Order: sequence, then structure tokens, then C-alpha cells
Amino acid sequence: MLREGFEASLIVGIVLAFLNRSGRRDGFWPVWIGAAAALVLSLAAGALLFAIGAELEGGAAKAFEGGAMLAAAGLLTWMIFWMRRQARLIKQELEDQVESALARGSAFALALVVFVGVLREGVETALFLFGTVEGSNRLVATTGAAVGLAAAVMLGYLFYRGVSRLDLRRFFSWTSVLLLLFAGWLLAQGLYELGEAGALPQSTALLVAAFIALAAPTLYLFLRRPRPTAQSQ
Repeated sequence: MLREGFEASLIVGIVLAFLNRSGRRDGFWPVWIGAAAALVLSLAAGALLFAIGAELEGGAAKAFEGGAMLAAAGLLTWMIFWMRRQARLIKQELEDQVESALARGSAFALALVVFVGVLREGVETALFLFGTVEGSNRLVATTGAAVGLAAAVMLGYLFYRGVSRLDLRRFFSWTSVLLLLFAGWLLAQGLYELGEAGALPQSTALLVAAFIALAAPTLYLFLRRPRPTAQSQ
């Protein structure tokens, strides 16, 4: 929740800061409307996942939970590497989209810029939260989620105000490492749930192997340093 919530907060903060620098504070209200609409849909997506899980019983419930965890593991891994490739471009792309919306005088287009960005983070969060809550102590998971979200909102606000000195590159690097380990756990937990449903053999060795098979190569690819080119040599 800290990582995903902070990414959503940064999207809103980048747009608001650009509007403030441009002297277009009148564009704040479409931004808040877009963010609020995305938040409502994200909550609805999360509620739907939990509602479906609550309606199912026995092996069907285990299979649904396991499938959701596998999907969350895959999405989380993809998101981390996508973010690393796009991190340098996101701020400029957002500002270009906002500038285009302002040039057209379209409040809807401005709200849509924020809506799409926040909704992406929100739906991802709903899926991750479902996988976490279903695979662990619910009180601990929901408490951790609430604390992480509150911290994310606070960090986003501090960055908008320009008073935070957090090293973004280091923050995203370390949280990415933790999330890749978390993705490995989600994969193993998902396979465990499918084993409980009778779809796969139950084997502790299989779960350990699955965790290592995802975590080891992704951590290596994420942490390795690129080889120097002929020009840099």
C-alpha cells in the first residue's frame, strides 16, 4: 500500500504542481474529481474481489484465491520492471498530457489524465491487497495496509509542498526489491491454495522452488548493473 499509494500520490502531486506553476489553479477541481472517481472504482474492484471470494466455498474458493494470487504475482513483477523503464518519462508525459488538456480547455480531459493514472495504481492495489489478506492474518494485513496508505498520502503531500528530502531513486529501488520477494511469496501462496483446491499436488518443496524460481531471476535482472558500452570504455 505504501508503494502503490505513493505512486498514485505522485501522479496527483505532479499534475497539481504543474498547474500551480502554470498559474492554472482553476484546474485543481477536475484533478480531484478524477482522483476521487478512480478511488471509488478501485474500492469497488476490491469489494468485488472480496465479495466473490466470500460467495465461494471449499475448493472453488481456494481455486479463486489461488488464481488471484498468481495473477497478482505476475502483475506485480511486470509493474516493477515497467516502472523502472518508464520512471524517467512519466513526469514529462503527465505534464504534456495536462498541457494538451489545458490548451483544449477541457476539464474532462484534465480529470481523465489523473483518473487513468490513479485507477491503474488502485486496481493493482486491490488485487495485491486481496492476495495478501487472503493469504495471511486479516487484522495484521488490513492494519499494515492502512498504515502504508496513510504514509503514502503524507509523503505525496510533502513532495507536493517541496519539503520532503526522500531519495526517490533509492526508495523505489529498495521497495522494488521487497516487492519482488513479495511476488515470490504470492506465487508460492497461490500454488498452495491451488493445492488445497486439489488442482495441484501439495508439496512444500514445490512452494519453495516456485518462490526461488520467481524471486531469484527477477532480483538478478533488477539489481544487475548494465555492461559498459564501447563508448563508455
